[in-house]
Amino acid sequence: MEMHFIFSDKVVLLFDFWSVHSPAGKELKPTDRKRLIQAHTLSMALSVLVVLLLAVLYENIKFGKVKLLHHTLVNMPTFTSQQQEETDQDSSSSESLPVSRPRLRWFLCHFGHSLIHVAQVVIGYFVMLAVMSYNTWIFLGVVLGSAVGYYLAYPLLSIG
Repeated sequence: MEMHFIFSDKVVLLFDFWSVHSPAGKELKPTDRKRLIQAHTLSMALSVLVVLLLAVLYENIKFGKVKLLHHTLVNMPTFTSQQQEETDQDSSSSESLPVSRPRLRWFLCHFGHSLIHVAQVVIGYFVMLAVMSYNTWIFLGVVLGSAVGYYLAYPLLSIG
């Protein structure tokens, strides 16, 4: 494995089955040079496109998470310390009170945010590992995908 960036049409990305050595895993004969070059170019272009879309998705999740957190904090009811003490005293007097709706709503929102965070981390690591293939085309796809994703997602912060 090369430990510096190279321009190549041969790379294995993330998994063994994502090998950009031939189209769809079908080996071509070296005598068919023109078809071989076209196949490598198409396969590499599709791989760059997939990595670019992963980077766009990562940026959109990042901005969406911020927007969702802001929306949640604005719409969640706030308790004062006095209201919290009254609620605690009321709950200690009766043994089996159901969980209050605001707390359940907060828990569900927090759980949803946690799932979104896990998706963001997984996609981020996939993008990082793709860059660590040291293929310049893949790296440029990630950079372009991050730029496009930021460009598309940034206006979402000002909406609403």
